[in-house]
Amino acid sequence: MARITKTEYELLAAFRYSLRQFLHFSEEAAQSMGLTPQQHQALLSIKGFPGRDKITVKELSERLQIRHHSAVGLVNRLTAQKLLKREPSSADRRQVYVTLSAQGLIALEQLSSIHKEELRRILPELQKLFEQFSAEKNELR
Repeated sequence: MARITKTEYELLAAFRYSLRQFLHFSEEAAQSMGLTPQQHQALLSIKGFPGRDKITVKELSERLQIRHHSAVGLVNRLTAQKLLKREPSSADRRQVYVTLSAQGLIALEQLSSIHKEELRRILPELQKLFEQFSAEKNELR
């Protein structure tokens, strides 16, 4: 195993710090809209699911890396807040999809807009860290 240089430790620490700052920004943004960070992530996971705008509870639990029963509770809370709708599957009546309601879509659009702006703001800093890490890696060869 290759030894980690002091510079690499500093770069890794700076990267983790940047990620934590972004996550803190994200948590505060969600809370300012009356959502928990996990609720925001659920809305984003549903709307951002590849190839469709609906998702099963099982798929949601996988995306959020939570247990199925926790995903069921989350869906119940978001449905009670009128941010999600349940849709029975036409192919398998035992399967239920969840999709964003109009209100859920508005909330997600607002959050996503400010997240895009924050990512644009921190992108130069992240690019610089990646470039430095890549340069450090090349120096060790």
